[in-house]
Amino acid sequence: MIRITPVVKQLLLLNIIFFIGSQIPSTHAYPLFSEFYIENPNFKIWQPLTSMFMHAPMPNFMHIFFNMFALYSFGSALEHFWGGTKFLFFYVSCGLGAIFLNEGIHYYQYHHALSLLQEANVSPQEILTFLSEGKYNTKILDTIPLSNLEDMFQAYNSQTLGASGAIYGLLVAFAFMFPTAELGIMFIPIPIKAKYFVPGLLAIDLFLGFKGQSIFGAGSTGIAHFAHIGGALTGFIMMWIWKKNQFNNRRWN
Repeated sequence: MIRITPVVKQLLLLNIIFFIGSQIPSTHAYPLFSEFYIENPNFKIWQPLTSMFMHAPMPNFMHIFFNMFALYSFGSALEHFWGGTKFLFFYVSCGLGAIFLNEGIHYYQYHHALSLLQEANVSPQEILTFLSEGKYNTKILDTIPLSNLEDMFQAYNSQTLGASGAIYGLLVAFAFMFPTAELGIMFIPIPIKAKYFVPGLLAIDLFLGFKGQSIFGAGSTGIAHFAHIGGALTGFIMMWIWKKNQFNNRRWN
């Protein structure tokens, strides 16, 4: 059994405190601490950081459970070798990288649809009504694909939350440091080496991100696939730089 390390323990406790506190309706935690699109009036400057500690509300307990299990499993191994300061820097950086890419995708979706609406001479008031209520004149569909409208509405109104982006960064780091470690997956009967498991998982996530599906079934899932990719990409870049400079052999503390 892996011994839990100090920073991982603190991150686990912080996530659990946020989760329990957010279940109290009077706290209004989800609109305050989840990540809103930057042009949405509900966006607050602290949300890119706090959204990393928010998770889906009950009864969806699996969201926080799987993230915390991965944080314990992979995070403790990495902190053991890196030390707490370097591990925390890596974890937060991957979480912010996840938010950055996800918001970049939302920015493109929003402004691409906005330009189409403006070219179709849709009034600003109609656009505001659509963004706030989801209502629109069906004649718009003669010039603008429904998928663009859906992407715009979702990008503007979605709340991004969860530690998954940071967790994907940890997965990449683990594969860098322990490429031949065998990982077991509940729905695959044989263990898979980390150097194959992590790229395969990322490829599936990227594919499903474009398809709007989940690894557990078809249909819209609310899963921020591109946040996963953003966290993994940030982790990859950091590991590549550290390895190139032999920085991964030094502790900060």
